[in-house]
Amino acid sequence: MSMIHHIGLTGGIGSGKSTVASLLAARGAAVIDADAISRSLTASGGLAIEAIARCFGAAMITPEGAMDRVAMRARVFTDPQIKQQLESIIHPLVGQVTQEQTQHAIDSGQTCLVFDVPLLVESGARWRQKVQHVLVVDCEVATQIERVMQRSALGEAEVRRIIDQQASQNQRLTCADSVIYNQGIDMEGLKREVDFWALCFGL
Repeated sequence: MSMIHHIGLTGGIGSGKSTVASLLAARGAAVIDADAISRSLTASGGLAIEAIARCFGAAMITPEGAMDRVAMRARVFTDPQIKQQLESIIHPLVGQVTQEQTQHAIDSGQTCLVFDVPLLVESGARWRQKVQHVLVVDCEVATQIERVMQRSALGEAEVRRIIDQQASQNQRLTCADSVIYNQGIDMEGLKREVDFWALCFGL
Protein backbone atom coordinates (compact mmCIF):
# COMPACT_ATOMS: atom_id res chain seq x y z
CA MET A 1 0.00 0.00 0.00
CA SER A 2 1.29 3.47 -0.88
CA MET A 3 2.10 5.86 1.93
CA ILE A 4 -0.49 8.60 2.33
CA HIS A 5 0.99 12.04 2.95
CA HIS A 6 -1.03 14.42 5.13
CA ILE A 7 0.21 17.96 4.45
CA GLY A 8 -0.94 21.07 6.29
CA LEU A 9 -0.76 24.15 4.05
CA THR A 10 -1.05 27.58 5.62
CA GLY A 11 -0.08 31.22 5.23
CA GLY A 12 -1.33 34.68 6.02
CA ILE A 13 -3.91 36.48 3.91
CA GLY A 14 -2.36 37.55 0.61
CA SER A 15 0.60 35.19 0.95
CA GLY A 16 -0.30 33.15 -2.14
CA LYS A 17 -1.39 30.07 -0.22
CA SER A 18 -4.45 29.49 -2.41
CA THR A 19 -2.29 29.67 -5.54
CA VAL A 20 0.07 27.09 -4.08
CA ALA A 21 -2.92 24.87 -3.22
CA SER A 22 -4.13 25.11 -6.83
CA LEU A 23 -0.68 24.20 -8.16
CA LEU A 24 -0.49 21.19 -5.85
CA ALA A 25 -3.97 20.13 -6.97
CA ALA A 26 -2.79 20.38 -10.59
CA ARG A 27 0.02 17.98 -9.69
CA GLY A 28 -2.53 15.49 -8.38
CA ALA A 29 -2.93 16.31 -4.69
CA ALA A 30 -6.35 16.11 -3.08
CA VAL A 31 -6.83 19.58 -1.61
CA ILE A 32 -9.22 19.82 1.33
CA ASP A 33 -9.97 23.51 1.80
CA ALA A 34 -11.01 24.30 5.37
CA ASP A 35 -11.96 27.86 4.48
CA ALA A 36 -14.17 26.73 1.59
CA ILE A 37 -15.81 24.21 3.90
CA SER A 38 -16.42 26.94 6.48
CA ARG A 39 -17.94 29.22 3.84
CA SER A 40 -20.24 26.44 2.63
CA LEU A 41 -21.47 25.91 6.19
CA THR A 42 -22.50 29.58 6.44
CA ALA A 43 -23.88 29.89 2.91
CA SER A 44 -27.59 29.73 2.16
CA GLY A 45 -28.85 26.36 3.38
CA GLY A 46 -25.53 25.62 5.12
CA LEU A 47 -25.35 23.26 8.06
CA ALA A 48 -24.44 26.06 10.48
CA ILE A 49 -27.20 28.53 9.59
CA GLU A 50 -29.82 27.29 12.03
CA ALA A 51 -27.40 27.34 14.97
CA ILE A 52 -26.08 30.79 14.02
CA ALA A 53 -29.60 32.23 13.86
CA ARG A 54 -30.44 30.65 17.21
CA CYS A 55 -27.27 31.97 18.87
CA PHE A 56 -26.93 35.43 17.32
CA GLY A 57 -30.42 36.26 16.10
CA ALA A 58 -32.11 36.55 12.72
CA ALA A 59 -30.31 39.86 12.07
CA MET A 60 -27.14 37.87 11.35
CA ILE A 61 -28.85 36.01 8.49
CA THR A 62 -29.31 37.62 5.06
CA PRO A 63 -32.65 37.52 3.19
CA GLU A 64 -31.08 34.78 1.02
CA GLY A 65 -30.54 32.61 4.09
CA ALA A 66 -26.76 32.94 4.44
CA MET A 67 -24.78 34.30 7.35
CA ASP A 68 -24.23 38.05 6.99
CA ARG A 69 -20.44 37.88 6.82
CA VAL A 70 -19.90 41.65 6.97
CA ALA A 71 -22.09 42.10 10.04
CA MET A 72 -20.60 39.05 11.75
CA ARG A 73 -17.04 40.17 10.99
CA ALA A 74 -17.76 43.52 12.64
CA ARG A 75 -19.07 41.80 15.77
CA VAL A 76 -16.21 39.31 15.94
CA PHE A 77 -13.58 42.04 15.68
CA THR A 78 -15.07 43.95 18.60
CA ASP A 79 -16.03 41.10 20.92
CA PRO A 80 -13.78 38.05 21.53
CA GLN A 81 -16.67 36.18 23.15
CA ILE A 82 -18.67 36.42 19.91
CA LYS A 83 -15.69 34.91 18.08
CA GLN A 84 -15.57 32.01 20.52
CA GLN A 85 -19.30 31.38 20.21
CA LEU A 86 -19.13 31.38 16.42
CA GLU A 87 -16.13 29.05 16.43
CA SER A 88 -17.93 26.65 18.79
CA ILE A 89 -20.58 26.29 16.07
CA ILE A 90 -18.33 26.23 13.01
CA HIS A 91 -15.31 24.19 14.12
CA PRO A 92 -17.06 20.88 14.90
CA LEU A 93 -18.90 21.04 11.58
CA VAL A 94 -15.68 21.84 9.70
CA GLY A 95 -14.12 18.82 11.39
CA GLN A 96 -17.03 16.61 10.37
CA VAL A 97 -16.98 17.65 6.71
CA THR A 98 -13.17 17.52 6.60
CA GLN A 99 -13.23 13.93 7.82
CA GLU A 100 -15.84 13.02 5.21
CA GLN A 101 -13.74 14.58 2.40
CA THR A 102 -10.56 12.96 3.74
CA GLN A 103 -12.13 9.51 3.75
CA HIS A 104 -13.51 10.04 0.25
CA ALA A 105 -10.04 11.03 -1.02
CA ILE A 106 -8.43 7.98 0.57
CA ASP A 107 -11.15 5.68 -0.77
CA SER A 108 -10.50 7.18 -4.21
CA GLY A 109 -6.83 6.17 -4.03
CA GLN A 110 -5.31 9.58 -3.32
CA THR A 111 -1.85 9.40 -1.70
CA CYS A 112 -1.27 13.11 -1.01
CA LEU A 113 -3.85 15.01 1.02
CA VAL A 114 -3.27 18.76 1.33
CA PHE A 115 -5.25 20.43 4.10
CA ASP A 116 -5.49 24.10 3.13
CA VAL A 117 -6.00 25.76 6.53
CA PRO A 118 -5.60 29.56 6.81
CA LEU A 119 -5.64 29.43 10.62
CA LEU A 120 -3.67 26.22 11.11
CA VAL A 121 -1.17 27.84 13.49
CA GLU A 122 -3.88 29.64 15.45
CA SER A 123 -5.75 26.38 15.99
CA GLY A 124 -2.89 24.84 17.97
CA ALA A 125 -2.94 21.07 18.28
CA ARG A 126 -6.39 20.75 16.72
CA TRP A 127 -4.92 20.79 13.20
CA ARG A 128 -1.24 20.12 13.89
CA GLN A 129 -1.94 16.62 15.16
CA LYS A 130 -3.79 15.75 11.96
CA VAL A 131 -0.89 16.40 9.57
CA GLN A 132 2.62 15.03 9.16
CA HIS A 133 4.15 18.12 7.58
CA VAL A 134 3.34 21.84 7.75
CA LEU A 135 4.13 23.85 4.61
CA VAL A 136 3.96 27.62 5.13
CA VAL A 137 3.64 30.12 2.29
CA ASP A 138 5.32 33.31 3.44
CA CYS A 139 5.93 36.87 2.25
CA GLU A 140 6.42 40.32 3.71
CA VAL A 141 3.46 42.04 5.40
CA ALA A 142 3.64 44.97 2.97
CA THR A 143 3.25 42.49 0.11
CA GLN A 144 0.25 40.88 1.80
CA ILE A 145 -1.44 44.27 2.11
CA GLU A 146 -0.72 45.20 -1.50
CA ARG A 147 -2.05 41.91 -2.87
CA VAL A 148 -5.24 41.93 -0.83
CA MET A 149 -6.00 45.55 -1.70
CA GLN A 150 -5.50 44.78 -5.40
CA ARG A 151 -7.92 41.86 -5.39
CA SER A 152 -10.60 43.24 -3.08
CA ALA A 153 -12.43 46.39 -2.04
CA LEU A 154 -10.77 46.39 1.38
CA GLY A 155 -8.77 49.41 2.48
CA GLU A 156 -5.33 49.24 4.05
CA ALA A 157 -6.60 49.71 7.62
CA GLU A 158 -9.03 46.78 7.32
CA VAL A 159 -6.40 44.52 5.73
CA ARG A 160 -3.99 45.35 8.56
CA ARG A 161 -6.72 44.55 11.06
CA ILE A 162 -7.25 41.12 9.46
CA ILE A 163 -3.50 40.47 9.49
CA ASP A 164 -3.31 41.47 13.16
CA GLN A 165 -6.02 38.88 13.95
CA GLN A 166 -3.93 36.13 12.37
CA ALA A 167 -0.78 34.45 13.64
CA SER A 168 2.35 36.54 13.21
CA GLN A 169 4.95 35.74 10.58
CA ASN A 170 7.29 34.45 13.30
CA GLN A 171 4.60 32.20 14.77
CA ARG A 172 3.91 30.61 11.39
CA LEU A 173 7.61 30.12 10.64
CA THR A 174 8.15 28.53 14.05
CA CYS A 175 5.38 26.04 13.27
CA ALA A 176 6.64 25.31 9.75
CA ASP A 177 8.39 22.14 8.64
CA SER A 178 9.12 23.86 5.33
CA VAL A 179 8.53 27.28 3.76
CA ILE A 180 7.79 28.60 0.30
CA TYR A 181 8.93 32.25 0.30
CA ASN A 182 6.55 33.84 -2.19
CA GLN A 183 8.32 37.19 -2.38
CA GLY A 184 10.07 38.65 -5.39
CA ILE A 185 9.37 35.66 -7.65
CA ASP A 186 7.08 35.35 -10.64
CA MET A 187 4.56 32.60 -11.29
CA GLU A 188 7.14 30.40 -13.01
CA GLY A 189 9.39 30.70 -9.98
CA LEU A 190 6.52 29.79 -7.70
CA LYS A 191 5.69 26.79 -9.87
CA ARG A 192 9.27 25.55 -9.57
CA GLU A 193 9.05 25.82 -5.78
CA VAL A 194 5.77 23.90 -5.75
CA ASP A 195 7.12 21.28 -8.15
CA PHE A 196 9.99 20.57 -5.76
CA TRP A 197 7.66 20.00 -2.82
CA ALA A 198 5.22 18.03 -4.96
CA LEU A 199 8.02 15.55 -5.68
CA CYS A 200 8.83 15.38 -1.95
CA PHE A 201 5.18 14.57 -1.27
CA GLY A 202 5.14 11.74 -3.80
CA LEU A 203 3.30 13.56 -6.59
